[in-house]
Amino acid sequence: MRSASTRFSARLAATLFTTLALAVVVAALWGLTWWALGVALGGQTIGLLWLVFGSRARDRRPREAWLRSRTRRMRQHRLTAQLRDVRNVVGSLPDAVMLLDRRGNVRWHNAAATRLLGLHLRHTDGPLAERLVGSELGAWLLTDMRQPATDMPAPADASLRLGVTIMPFGAHLRLLLARDISTLSRLEQVRRDFVANVSHELRTPLTVIHGYLELLDPADMPGLAPVLGEMRLQSQRMTQIVEDLLTLSRLETGEALPDEDVAMPALLETLRREAEALSQGRHAISVELDTQAHLRGSIHDLRSAFSNLVSNAVRYTPSGGEIAIGWRQTAGGGAAFSVRDSGLGISAEHLGRLTERFYRVSSSRSRESGGTGLGLSIVKHVLNLHQARLVVESEPGQGSTFSCVLESSRVTQPEDDEKSGVDTPAS
Repeated sequence: MRSASTRFSARLAATLFTTLALAVVVAALWGLTWWALGVALGGQTIGLLWLVFGSRARDRRPREAWLRSRTRRMRQHRLTAQLRDVRNVVGSLPDAVMLLDRRGNVRWHNAAATRLLGLHLRHTDGPLAERLVGSELGAWLLTDMRQPATDMPAPADASLRLGVTIMPFGAHLRLLLARDISTLSRLEQVRRDFVANVSHELRTPLTVIHGYLELLDPADMPGLAPVLGEMRLQSQRMTQIVEDLLTLSRLETGEALPDEDVAMPALLETLRREAEALSQGRHAISVELDTQAHLRGSIHDLRSAFSNLVSNAVRYTPSGGEIAIGWRQTAGGGAAFSVRDSGLGISAEHLGRLTERFYRVSSSRSRESGGTGLGLSIVKHVLNLHQARLVVESEPGQGSTFSCVLESSRVTQPEDDEKSGVDTPAS
Protein backbone atom coordinates (compact mmCIF):
# COMPACT_ATOMS: atom_id res chain seq x y z
CA MET A 1 0.00 0.00 0.00
CA ARG A 2 2.86 2.36 0.88
CA SER A 3 4.77 1.77 -2.42
CA ALA A 4 1.62 2.53 -4.48
CA SER A 5 1.15 5.80 -2.59
CA THR A 6 4.78 6.74 -3.26
CA ARG A 7 4.46 6.04 -6.98
CA PHE A 8 1.29 8.17 -7.13
CA SER A 9 3.08 11.09 -5.40
CA ALA A 10 6.03 10.85 -7.80
CA ARG A 11 3.77 10.95 -10.85
CA LEU A 12 1.81 13.90 -9.46
CA ALA A 13 5.03 15.83 -8.68
CA ALA A 14 6.39 15.22 -12.17
CA THR A 15 3.18 16.53 -13.69
CA LEU A 16 3.29 19.62 -11.44
CA PHE A 17 6.88 20.42 -12.26
CA THR A 18 6.24 19.93 -16.00
CA THR A 19 3.31 22.35 -15.86
CA LEU A 20 5.38 24.95 -13.97
CA ALA A 21 8.21 24.58 -16.46
CA LEU A 22 5.90 25.24 -19.36
CA ALA A 23 4.53 28.29 -17.54
CA VAL A 24 8.06 29.65 -17.05
CA VAL A 25 8.96 29.10 -20.72
CA VAL A 26 5.83 30.85 -21.92
CA ALA A 27 6.44 33.78 -19.58
CA ALA A 28 10.02 34.10 -20.77
CA LEU A 29 8.99 34.13 -24.42
CA TRP A 30 6.55 36.92 -23.67
CA GLY A 31 9.35 38.93 -22.02
CA LEU A 32 8.11 38.62 -18.45
CA THR A 33 11.34 37.43 -16.88
CA TRP A 34 10.71 38.42 -13.27
CA TRP A 35 7.17 37.09 -13.37
CA ALA A 36 8.47 33.77 -14.76
CA LEU A 37 11.10 33.60 -12.02
CA GLY A 38 8.42 34.20 -9.32
CA VAL A 39 6.12 31.57 -10.76
CA ALA A 40 8.95 29.07 -10.84
CA LEU A 41 10.07 29.66 -7.25
CA GLY A 42 6.51 29.87 -5.83
CA GLY A 43 5.36 26.82 -7.71
CA GLN A 44 8.34 24.80 -6.55
CA THR A 45 7.74 25.87 -2.93
CA ILE A 46 4.05 24.93 -3.06
CA GLY A 47 4.87 21.67 -4.75
CA LEU A 48 7.49 20.77 -2.15
CA LEU A 49 5.13 21.60 0.73
CA TRP A 50 2.33 19.56 -0.83
CA LEU A 51 4.66 16.63 -1.38
CA VAL A 52 5.96 16.70 2.20
CA PHE A 53 2.71 17.15 4.13
CA GLY A 54 0.46 15.39 1.64
CA SER A 55 2.61 12.28 1.64
CA ARG A 56 2.65 12.30 5.46
CA ALA A 57 -1.15 12.51 5.61
CA ARG A 58 -1.45 9.70 3.09
CA ASP A 59 1.06 7.60 5.02
CA ARG A 60 -0.82 8.24 8.33
CA ARG A 61 -4.13 6.75 7.09
CA PRO A 62 -2.90 3.20 6.48
CA ARG A 63 -0.95 3.29 9.75
CA GLU A 64 -4.07 4.30 11.70
CA ALA A 65 -6.04 1.50 10.03
CA TRP A 66 -3.27 -0.94 10.94
CA LEU A 67 -3.31 0.24 14.57
CA ARG A 68 -7.10 -0.11 14.76
CA SER A 69 -6.90 -3.62 13.34
CA ARG A 70 -4.14 -4.54 15.81
CA THR A 71 -6.14 -3.14 18.77
CA ARG A 72 -9.21 -5.09 17.66
CA ARG A 73 -7.21 -8.31 17.40
CA MET A 74 -5.69 -7.78 20.86
CA ARG A 75 -9.15 -7.13 22.37
CA GLN A 76 -10.52 -10.29 20.75
CA HIS A 77 -7.54 -12.24 22.05
CA ARG A 78 -8.10 -10.99 25.62
CA LEU A 79 -11.83 -11.81 25.48
CA THR A 80 -11.08 -15.29 24.14
CA ALA A 81 -8.56 -15.88 26.93
CA GLN A 82 -11.02 -14.68 29.58
CA LEU A 83 -13.78 -16.91 28.22
CA ARG A 84 -11.37 -19.84 28.20
CA ASP A 85 -10.42 -19.14 31.82
CA VAL A 86 -14.06 -18.89 32.91
CA ARG A 87 -14.93 -22.14 31.16
CA ASN A 88 -11.95 -23.90 32.74
CA VAL A 89 -12.90 -22.62 36.20
CA VAL A 90 -16.55 -23.70 35.82
CA GLY A 91 -15.43 -27.00 34.37
CA SER A 92 -13.30 -27.77 37.43
CA LEU A 93 -16.01 -26.94 40.00
CA PRO A 94 -17.13 -29.84 42.23
CA ASP A 95 -20.76 -28.77 41.69
CA ALA A 96 -22.63 -29.77 38.56
CA VAL A 97 -23.24 -26.78 36.25
CA MET A 98 -25.53 -27.18 33.26
CA LEU A 99 -26.76 -24.74 30.62
CA LEU A 100 -30.27 -25.45 29.30
CA ASP A 101 -32.19 -23.84 26.47
CA ARG A 102 -35.88 -22.90 26.57
CA ARG A 103 -36.91 -26.48 25.68
CA GLY A 104 -34.79 -28.01 28.42
CA ASN A 105 -32.10 -29.31 26.06
CA VAL A 106 -28.56 -29.40 27.42
CA ARG A 107 -26.32 -26.85 25.73
CA TRP A 108 -23.25 -27.45 27.87
CA HIS A 109 -22.26 -28.97 31.19
CA ASN A 110 -19.09 -29.46 33.21
CA ALA A 111 -17.37 -32.67 34.30
CA ALA A 112 -19.14 -32.75 37.68
CA ALA A 113 -22.47 -33.19 35.87
CA THR A 114 -21.15 -36.48 34.49
CA ARG A 115 -20.22 -37.68 37.97
CA LEU A 116 -23.40 -36.54 39.73
CA LEU A 117 -26.04 -36.77 37.02
CA GLY A 118 -24.61 -39.42 34.73
CA LEU A 119 -24.42 -37.12 31.69
CA HIS A 120 -21.69 -37.22 29.05
CA LEU A 121 -20.37 -34.43 26.89
CA ARG A 122 -20.95 -36.44 23.72
CA HIS A 123 -24.60 -37.01 24.60
CA THR A 124 -26.23 -33.60 25.00
CA ASP A 125 -29.26 -34.07 22.76
CA GLY A 126 -32.83 -34.19 24.02
CA PRO A 127 -34.54 -32.52 27.02
CA LEU A 128 -32.85 -33.18 30.33
CA ALA A 129 -36.12 -34.29 31.98
CA GLU A 130 -36.49 -37.08 29.40
CA ARG A 131 -32.92 -38.23 29.88
CA LEU A 132 -33.44 -38.43 33.65
CA VAL A 133 -36.86 -40.07 33.53
CA GLY A 134 -37.50 -42.36 36.50
CA SER A 135 -35.42 -40.27 38.90
CA GLU A 136 -36.56 -37.68 41.46
CA LEU A 137 -34.58 -35.01 39.62
CA GLY A 138 -36.36 -35.86 36.37
CA ALA A 139 -39.74 -35.57 38.11
CA TRP A 140 -38.71 -32.24 39.64
CA LEU A 141 -37.72 -30.89 36.23
CA LEU A 142 -41.27 -31.52 35.02
CA THR A 143 -42.66 -29.17 37.72
CA ASP A 144 -42.50 -25.35 37.67
CA MET A 145 -39.17 -25.56 39.58
CA ARG A 146 -39.91 -22.40 41.56
CA GLN A 147 -38.82 -24.11 44.77
CA PRO A 148 -35.25 -25.52 44.91
CA ALA A 149 -34.88 -29.25 45.45
CA THR A 150 -33.17 -29.31 48.83
CA ASP A 151 -32.44 -33.03 49.18
CA MET A 152 -32.77 -35.75 46.55
CA PRO A 153 -30.71 -38.77 45.43
CA ALA A 154 -28.24 -38.30 42.60
CA PRO A 155 -29.35 -40.02 39.36
CA ALA A 156 -25.85 -41.42 38.81
CA ASP A 157 -25.35 -42.66 42.39
CA ALA A 158 -28.28 -43.04 44.79
CA SER A 159 -25.92 -42.94 47.79
CA LEU A 160 -25.20 -39.27 47.03
CA ARG A 161 -27.63 -36.52 48.01
CA LEU A 162 -28.08 -33.41 45.89
CA GLY A 163 -29.35 -29.90 46.36
CA VAL A 164 -30.58 -28.59 43.01
CA THR A 165 -31.63 -25.13 41.91
CA ILE A 166 -32.30 -23.52 38.54
CA MET A 167 -32.14 -19.85 37.55
CA PRO A 168 -32.57 -17.70 34.41
CA PHE A 169 -29.44 -17.08 32.35
CA GLY A 170 -29.55 -14.55 29.56
CA ALA A 171 -32.65 -14.05 27.44
CA HIS A 172 -33.75 -17.63 26.75
CA LEU A 173 -31.39 -19.87 28.72
CA ARG A 174 -31.43 -21.38 32.21
CA LEU A 175 -28.59 -22.42 34.49
CA LEU A 176 -28.99 -25.58 36.59
CA LEU A 177 -26.76 -26.05 39.63
CA ALA A 178 -26.52 -29.34 41.54
CA ARG A 179 -24.44 -29.58 44.71
CA ASP A 180 -23.36 -32.71 46.55
CA ILE A 181 -24.79 -32.33 50.08
CA SER A 182 -24.22 -35.92 51.19
CA THR A 183 -22.06 -34.95 54.17
CA LEU A 184 -24.50 -32.30 55.35
CA SER A 185 -27.40 -34.71 54.85
CA ARG A 186 -25.70 -37.37 56.98
CA LEU A 187 -24.93 -34.86 59.73
CA GLU A 188 -28.53 -33.63 59.67
CA GLN A 189 -29.78 -37.20 59.93
CA VAL A 190 -27.51 -37.79 62.92
CA ARG A 191 -28.91 -34.68 64.58
CA ARG A 192 -32.51 -35.72 63.91
CA ASP A 193 -31.87 -39.21 65.26
CA PHE A 194 -30.24 -37.80 68.38
CA VAL A 195 -33.12 -35.42 69.08
CA ALA A 196 -35.70 -38.16 68.49
CA ASN A 197 -33.88 -40.68 70.69
CA VAL A 198 -33.31 -38.21 73.53
CA SER A 199 -36.95 -37.10 73.36
CA HIS A 200 -38.16 -40.69 73.56
CA GLU A 201 -35.83 -41.38 76.49
CA LEU A 202 -37.02 -38.27 78.35
CA ARG A 203 -40.69 -39.04 77.87
CA THR A 204 -40.76 -41.99 80.31
CA PRO A 205 -39.04 -40.34 83.33
CA LEU A 206 -41.08 -37.16 82.81
CA THR A 207 -44.27 -39.20 82.83
CA VAL A 208 -43.23 -40.83 86.11
CA ILE A 209 -42.32 -37.49 87.72
CA HIS A 210 -45.57 -35.92 86.57
CA GLY A 211 -47.53 -38.90 87.92
CA TYR A 212 -45.98 -38.67 91.37
CA LEU A 213 -46.59 -34.91 91.47
CA GLU A 214 -50.26 -35.53 90.77
CA LEU A 215 -50.41 -37.84 93.79
CA LEU A 216 -49.21 -35.08 96.10
CA ASP A 217 -52.13 -32.98 97.24
CA PRO A 218 -51.16 -29.40 98.13
CA ALA A 219 -53.99 -29.38 100.69
CA ASP A 220 -52.13 -32.00 102.71
CA MET A 221 -48.96 -29.88 102.74
CA PRO A 222 -49.99 -26.20 102.72
CA GLY A 223 -46.41 -25.07 103.27
CA LEU A 224 -45.28 -26.80 100.07
CA ALA A 225 -48.28 -25.81 97.96
CA PRO A 226 -46.41 -23.11 95.96
CA VAL A 227 -43.47 -25.45 95.39
CA LEU A 228 -45.71 -28.30 94.22
CA GLY A 229 -47.58 -25.95 91.89
CA GLU A 230 -44.33 -24.75 90.30
CA MET A 231 -43.04 -28.34 89.96
CA ARG A 232 -46.23 -29.40 88.21
CA LEU A 233 -46.05 -26.42 85.88
CA GLN A 234 -42.43 -27.10 84.91
CA SER A 235 -43.11 -30.83 84.51
CA GLN A 236 -45.94 -30.06 82.08
CA ARG A 237 -43.72 -27.62 80.22
CA MET A 238 -40.92 -30.19 79.86
CA THR A 239 -43.44 -32.76 78.64
CA GLN A 240 -44.69 -30.27 76.04
CA ILE A 241 -41.12 -29.56 74.88
CA VAL A 242 -40.49 -33.27 74.41
CA GLU A 243 -43.71 -33.65 72.44
CA ASP A 244 -42.82 -30.68 70.23
CA LEU A 245 -39.33 -32.09 69.57
CA LEU A 246 -40.84 -35.41 68.54
CA THR A 247 -43.25 -33.58 66.25
CA LEU A 248 -40.34 -31.69 64.63
CA SER A 249 -38.39 -34.92 64.14
CA ARG A 250 -41.37 -36.48 62.40
CA LEU A 251 -41.90 -33.44 60.17
CA GLU A 252 -38.22 -33.25 59.22
CA THR A 253 -38.24 -36.78 57.83
CA GLY A 254 -40.31 -35.42 54.94
CA GLU A 255 -42.74 -38.31 54.91
CA ALA A 256 -45.61 -38.16 52.44
CA LEU A 257 -48.60 -36.30 53.83
CA PRO A 258 -52.14 -37.64 53.71
CA ASP A 259 -54.26 -35.99 51.04
CA GLU A 260 -57.31 -35.00 53.08
CA ASP A 261 -59.99 -32.39 52.63
CA VAL A 262 -59.79 -29.66 55.25
CA ALA A 263 -62.93 -27.52 55.59
CA MET A 264 -61.43 -24.19 56.56
CA PRO A 265 -64.67 -22.42 57.64
CA ALA A 266 -65.34 -25.15 60.21
CA LEU A 267 -61.68 -25.16 61.29
CA LEU A 268 -61.72 -21.40 61.87
CA GLU A 269 -64.70 -21.76 64.18
CA THR A 270 -62.86 -24.47 66.11
CA LEU A 271 -59.79 -22.25 66.43
CA ARG A 272 -61.93 -19.35 67.62
CA ARG A 273 -63.45 -21.46 70.43
CA GLU A 274 -60.01 -22.70 71.46
CA ALA A 275 -58.71 -19.13 71.53
CA GLU A 276 -61.62 -17.97 73.66
CA ALA A 277 -61.05 -20.82 76.10
CA LEU A 278 -57.34 -19.94 76.36
CA SER A 279 -58.04 -16.21 76.61
CA GLN A 280 -60.70 -16.56 79.33
CA GLY A 281 -62.38 -13.36 78.24
CA ARG A 282 -59.25 -11.18 78.20
CA HIS A 283 -59.36 -10.51 74.43
CA ALA A 284 -61.85 -9.68 71.69
CA ILE A 285 -61.55 -12.58 69.22
CA SER A 286 -63.18 -12.49 65.77
CA VAL A 287 -63.22 -14.52 62.54
CA GLU A 288 -62.79 -12.89 59.11
CA LEU A 289 -64.02 -15.43 56.56
CA ASP A 290 -63.73 -14.11 52.98
CA THR A 291 -63.97 -17.44 51.13
CA GLN A 292 -65.50 -20.88 51.56
CA ALA A 293 -62.51 -22.60 49.93
CA HIS A 294 -61.08 -25.81 51.41
CA LEU A 295 -57.52 -27.11 51.65
CA ARG A 296 -55.91 -30.39 50.64
CA GLY A 297 -53.36 -31.79 53.05
CA SER A 298 -52.85 -33.23 56.50
CA ILE A 299 -55.71 -32.23 58.81
CA HIS A 300 -53.71 -32.98 61.94
CA ASP A 301 -50.60 -31.03 60.90
CA LEU A 302 -52.45 -28.02 59.48
CA ARG A 303 -54.62 -27.75 62.54
CA SER A 304 -51.51 -27.96 64.75
CA ALA A 305 -49.76 -25.19 62.80
CA PHE A 306 -52.78 -22.86 62.74
CA SER A 307 -53.47 -23.53 66.43
CA ASN A 308 -49.87 -22.58 67.26
CA LEU A 309 -50.31 -19.18 65.62
CA VAL A 310 -53.61 -18.55 67.41
CA SER A 311 -52.28 -19.58 70.82
CA ASN A 312 -49.20 -17.36 70.34
CA ALA A 313 -51.47 -14.40 69.62
CA VAL A 314 -53.42 -15.06 72.81
CA ARG A 315 -50.28 -15.48 74.92
CA TYR A 316 -48.46 -12.38 73.69
CA THR A 317 -51.36 -9.94 73.37
CA PRO A 318 -52.06 -7.93 76.54
CA SER A 319 -55.50 -8.04 78.13
CA GLY A 320 -58.05 -5.94 76.30
CA GLY A 321 -56.39 -6.53 72.92
CA GLU A 322 -57.97 -7.76 69.69
CA ILE A 323 -57.26 -10.95 67.74
CA ALA A 324 -58.63 -11.68 64.24
CA ILE A 325 -58.47 -15.12 62.60
CA GLY A 326 -58.77 -14.79 58.80
CA TRP A 327 -59.13 -16.93 55.69
CA ARG A 328 -59.04 -15.22 52.30
CA GLN A 329 -58.45 -15.89 48.62
CA THR A 330 -55.23 -14.64 47.02
CA ALA A 331 -54.19 -13.85 43.46
CA GLY A 332 -53.68 -16.83 41.19
CA GLY A 333 -56.20 -19.06 42.92
CA GLY A 334 -54.26 -19.47 46.17
CA ALA A 335 -55.40 -18.69 49.70
CA ALA A 336 -54.01 -17.39 52.98
CA PHE A 337 -54.74 -18.16 56.62
CA SER A 338 -53.86 -15.26 58.90
CA VAL A 339 -53.81 -14.33 62.57
CA ARG A 340 -53.73 -10.60 63.37
CA ASP A 341 -53.30 -9.23 66.86
CA SER A 342 -52.93 -5.84 68.54
CA GLY A 343 -50.06 -6.95 70.75
CA LEU A 344 -46.66 -5.46 71.48
CA GLY A 345 -45.26 -6.13 68.00
CA ILE A 346 -41.84 -7.41 66.98
CA SER A 347 -38.76 -5.44 65.92
CA ALA A 348 -37.47 -5.93 62.39
CA GLU A 349 -34.18 -7.51 63.51
CA HIS A 350 -36.07 -10.46 65.03
CA LEU A 351 -38.38 -11.26 62.12
CA GLY A 352 -35.88 -13.35 60.17
CA ARG A 353 -35.15 -15.63 63.14
CA LEU A 354 -38.62 -16.26 64.52
CA THR A 355 -38.83 -19.79 63.11
CA GLU A 356 -35.52 -20.91 64.64
CA ARG A 357 -35.76 -23.48 67.41
CA PHE A 358 -35.91 -21.98 70.90
CA TYR A 359 -35.40 -18.46 69.55
CA ARG A 360 -37.07 -15.93 71.82
CA VAL A 361 -37.69 -12.26 71.20
CA SER A 362 -37.99 -11.75 74.96
CA SER A 363 -37.00 -14.49 77.41
CA SER A 364 -39.07 -13.01 80.23
CA ARG A 365 -42.22 -12.82 78.09
CA SER A 366 -41.72 -16.42 76.92
CA ARG A 367 -41.33 -17.73 80.45
CA GLU A 368 -44.41 -15.88 81.61
CA SER A 369 -46.49 -17.17 78.70
CA GLY A 370 -45.31 -20.76 79.09
CA GLY A 371 -44.19 -21.21 75.47
CA THR A 372 -41.70 -23.90 74.44
CA GLY A 373 -39.90 -21.89 71.75
CA LEU A 374 -40.70 -24.55 69.12
CA GLY A 375 -44.14 -23.50 67.91
CA LEU A 376 -43.11 -21.35 64.94
CA SER A 377 -40.50 -23.91 63.91
CA ILE A 378 -43.28 -26.50 63.73
CA VAL A 379 -45.40 -24.06 61.72
CA LYS A 380 -42.58 -23.54 59.21
CA HIS A 381 -42.03 -27.27 58.68
CA VAL A 382 -45.74 -27.98 58.28
CA LEU A 383 -46.04 -25.21 55.69
CA ASN A 384 -42.97 -26.43 53.81
CA LEU A 385 -44.53 -29.88 53.50
CA HIS A 386 -47.64 -28.22 52.04
CA GLN A 387 -45.64 -26.03 49.58
CA ALA A 388 -46.63 -22.95 51.55
CA ARG A 389 -44.75 -20.15 53.26
CA LEU A 390 -45.03 -18.06 56.40
CA VAL A 391 -45.19 -14.27 56.03
CA VAL A 392 -44.76 -12.11 59.15
CA GLU A 393 -45.66 -8.42 59.28
CA SER A 394 -45.04 -6.58 62.53
CA GLU A 395 -43.98 -3.27 64.03
CA PRO A 396 -43.27 -2.49 67.68
CA GLY A 397 -46.41 -1.14 69.30
CA GLN A 398 -48.55 -1.90 66.22
CA GLY A 399 -49.24 -5.60 66.65
CA SER A 400 -48.39 -8.49 64.31
CA THR A 401 -49.91 -10.44 61.42
CA PHE A 402 -48.83 -14.02 60.72
CA SER A 403 -50.02 -15.30 57.32
CA CYS A 404 -49.78 -18.83 55.91
CA VAL A 405 -49.81 -18.40 52.12
CA LEU A 406 -50.79 -21.53 50.18
CA GLU A 407 -50.57 -22.23 46.45
CA SER A 408 -53.56 -22.85 44.23
CA SER A 409 -52.72 -26.57 43.99
CA ARG A 410 -53.65 -26.91 47.68
CA VAL A 411 -56.90 -24.92 47.47
CA THR A 412 -60.19 -26.51 46.45
CA GLN A 413 -63.81 -25.41 46.35
CA PRO A 414 -66.21 -27.19 48.76
CA GLU A 415 -68.58 -29.87 47.52
CA ASP A 416 -72.12 -30.29 48.82
CA ASP A 417 -72.75 -32.91 51.48
CA GLU A 418 -69.02 -33.74 51.78
CA LYS A 419 -67.53 -34.20 55.20
CA SER A 420 -64.35 -32.30 55.80
CA GLY A 421 -62.87 -34.72 58.31
CA VAL A 422 -62.13 -31.91 60.77
CA ASP A 423 -63.07 -32.80 64.30
CA THR A 424 -65.15 -29.81 65.34
CA PRO A 425 -66.10 -29.95 68.99
CA ALA A 426 -69.57 -28.94 70.01
CA SER A 427 -70.12 -25.41 71.17
